[in-house]
Amino acid sequence: MKRRDFIQRTALLSTAALAGNITFGNPLPKAQFPVVRTPLASRKFNSTAVEAAIKEFKSKVKNEEVAWLFENCLPNTLDTTVTHKIKDGKPDTYVITGDIDAMWLRDSTAQVWPYLDFMKSDEALRNLIAGVINRQTFYILKDPYANAFYLGEQQVGHWKDDLTEMKPGIHERKWEIDSLCYPIRLAYHYWKKTSDTKPFDVDWKKSIASVLKVFTEQQRKDNQGPYSFQRTTAWATDGVPLGGYGYPVKPVGLICSMFRPSDDATIFPFLIPSNFFAVVSLKQAGEMIRTIHRDEALAASLEKLGQEVEAALKQHAIVNHPTYGNIYAYEVNGFGSYNLMDDANVPSLLSLPYLGAVPASDPVYINTRKYVLSLDNPFYFKGKAGEGIGGPHVGVDMIWPLSIVMRGLTSNDPKEIKYCVDTLVKTHGGTGFMHEAFHKDDAKKFTRSWFAWANTIFGEFLWKTYKEQPSVFG
Repeated sequence: MKRRDFIQRTALLSTAALAGNITFGNPLPKAQFPVVRTPLASRKFNSTAVEAAIKEFKSKVKNEEVAWLFENCLPNTLDTTVTHKIKDGKPDTYVITGDIDAMWLRDSTAQVWPYLDFMKSDEALRNLIAGVINRQTFYILKDPYANAFYLGEQQVGHWKDDLTEMKPGIHERKWEIDSLCYPIRLAYHYWKKTSDTKPFDVDWKKSIASVLKVFTEQQRKDNQGPYSFQRTTAWATDGVPLGGYGYPVKPVGLICSMFRPSDDATIFPFLIPSNFFAVVSLKQAGEMIRTIHRDEALAASLEKLGQEVEAALKQHAIVNHPTYGNIYAYEVNGFGSYNLMDDANVPSLLSLPYLGAVPASDPVYINTRKYVLSLDNPFYFKGKAGEGIGGPHVGVDMIWPLSIVMRGLTSNDPKEIKYCVDTLVKTHGGTGFMHEAFHKDDAKKFTRSWFAWANTIFGEFLWKTYKEQPSVFG
């Protein structure tokens, strides 16, 4: 099925009895909590540690709808999207997004991220995540400019005729900075939590060198670099202008990204949230290369590039807004032009503390947060069902639960966290799962009924709230 068919389709509940019961702050009647989780015998993977967390949460959190949602959402990636095996003596894990049979470097990291804290008591889960790292390494070595891949090279997708250097086994070849940052994020925190260095072999080191090469090429100091992309489509956000290289930039040290984490084309190629993410990733990769591989030259090169991008962000990422003061722009071009907005997909401006890019106490971030969570952000929508950030990917008036989750994950205010939990609980459309997006006036009008990232990060948010702010649940 075509990807656009997925993201454009909406799902409506057929059970009219649900319609009058999804109201703010009021849980569904107990009788309306059907078993919607994949049956045990059909699950792709079972984690004893995750099941124990679900049991604990359900025993402590008395709101039955919240507990039901947690049981459905936290394990959704494990239940439905992973294929795990041993390949050439090493763990190998393929992770689909849900309703699209392809593995995104971004999504696969985000989907297993909430399970990192459960690895200590679950060796099988640790091996599964090591397998994700190994497969991501394989994909980066295949093509560091691609964003999504198939399990095997025999699969052929709808985007096979894109005007770019497509190779067998590639689902889509959209250059997005975050596609190379997310695997480093997963690798670094896996290493810190386990001290296991087996996934970080010679091939992994080669993949990190490839990341450095691509990031440097996309600074475009001497030329436009080897990557270009065009697509025959009526969707403006799916193509890149000017021969597939994008609008011009002034080489100021930032890295170009032709696409956003939403898979929509950038307007100005210096995508600020992704450049912040790159700084974090380059520092983390440098530390790993120095410690594990004792390669001081490569480590120093990674860290030097990170410092250069960081300095360029300080000089070019901040814009003075007449209402909010100094805020971070979403995109810039180095010539002085900028795009003020935020998108729900991560990395976003809202998510910068979550990614470890800036502290939540950073004055510019505080101002930026006020801006992006207001109607001054052109992609902030407010309606009868809820309010939150969306983006151009599925159109106006469509709120992404991902943005509401991220608002909660980056907040220390119990009232704001409770507001986010309550909003998410009342906008699952009676399905028991999160979705890509829902209409601001009708939560039963949503896109993608099977979107594992949204489910799993919602589980992450609920677990974090349970551990750190249990009073939110009453």
